[in-house]
Amino acid sequence: MSDIAIEVRNVSKSYRIGSLQQGDQRFGYKSLRDVVNDVVTAPLRRAHRLLRGVEAVTADVSETIWALDDVSFEVKQGEVVGIIGRNGTGKSTLLKILARITEPTTGEIVLHGRIGSLLEVGTGFHPELTGRENIYLNAAILGMKRAEIARRFDEIVAFAEVEKFLDTPVKHYSSGMYVRLAFAVAAHLEPEILIVDEVLAVGDGLFQKKCLAKMQNLAEQEQRTVIFVSHNMDAIHTLCSKVIHLQAGQVIGIGSVEKEIQKYLQLTKQSNHISPEQPYPISQELSLHQLEIAPTMMMSGADVEIQLTLYSATLPALSDVALLIYSNTGIRVGIIDLRQASGDHCFDHSGRCSFQVRIENLPLIEGEYYVGLYVKSSHITRTLAELVKFMVYAPAASTNGVVPYPSQARGLLNVAYTFSRKSAYANSATLDNE
Repeated sequence: MSDIAIEVRNVSKSYRIGSLQQGDQRFGYKSLRDVVNDVVTAPLRRAHRLLRGVEAVTADVSETIWALDDVSFEVKQGEVVGIIGRNGTGKSTLLKILARITEPTTGEIVLHGRIGSLLEVGTGFHPELTGRENIYLNAAILGMKRAEIARRFDEIVAFAEVEKFLDTPVKHYSSGMYVRLAFAVAAHLEPEILIVDEVLAVGDGLFQKKCLAKMQNLAEQEQRTVIFVSHNMDAIHTLCSKVIHLQAGQVIGIGSVEKEIQKYLQLTKQSNHISPEQPYPISQELSLHQLEIAPTMMMSGADVEIQLTLYSATLPALSDVALLIYSNTGIRVGIIDLRQASGDHCFDHSGRCSFQVRIENLPLIEGEYYVGLYVKSSHITRTLAELVKFMVYAPAASTNGVVPYPSQARGLLNVAYTFSRKSAYANSATLDNE
């Protein structure tokens, strides 16, 4: 019997972006009626263009991008494989193909065993059903019989730590509760292959450690195969036995954890700003037009300002916006919660949503750090970890890496920020101490 759990053979995936008709510029999609109308009227439009001597189609503006380009690799049973790469390199697309959510454009995958996957917060959950009902529903989707589910039910609930809310509809759960329950279901229903995306970053530090320990146990004790995507290089280093490194949709390295992590860190040296001239695409409906930190080189304990501008032609309501601070090894060390200034009134008439953040006495030790972004709306949940770089130097008074900052702060970053369409707000953000 073969010891191969996953075979990926020359897999490529393409998407058409743009493809907007004149009346679709605001929303960026076509209804079924539009598609049928295009099919029926296409011959007439083509004939009209030929009569006018116009050979090229000018009404449609579209572009084909290759999210994955000829990707091949194998994963053995019982291996824990990390997939790393910058945002937009094809990691999530690859996981969706492995989880059978989408089909590759070319190539094929062969999976030996049942798959459990956790790709986005609440994937596979029905918001109107309770936590208890969603456990049974999700497990049934994965192919489990009711007796099997009942046998593992108490273990799932205990791991997720949602006993008090088990009979509450999950639409009332926080994102952290969603993650805890979703991971517990995926990990405890005996999948031969477990696929986990960066979604675990939403959970708190203790739960992340609990999840990592569970995945390690699945691989070492139960010989399950784990595919793990993360920007946390410490987690990759601790958990994984092999790393697949993606860049621009292609595999640029498969090998030892240490070697590929070092290569990744060298390739992720970032600039100190994102500008409107080169916006950063977050999703089809949302882009990042500005992210700047000043100063980019500072003493520990200095004051810092961050400028953030999001743009969307569809003006979505954002339920969550947060700036994230990461160490150069991918560990999230700080969160600046901007939810108070987001929501229905975030975007102005021009499609822009702007924040000005001021952090007083930033208590970080000497090192290289990155500013990231977390956004959530009714359609998307995105965590972008590697956006803008800044450097912190230790003041002369510090010793042994200890940062002298006021004791009354007690691990808090005191943040005052202003919102472009409202009066200034004052807020604070927690500094993770795991």
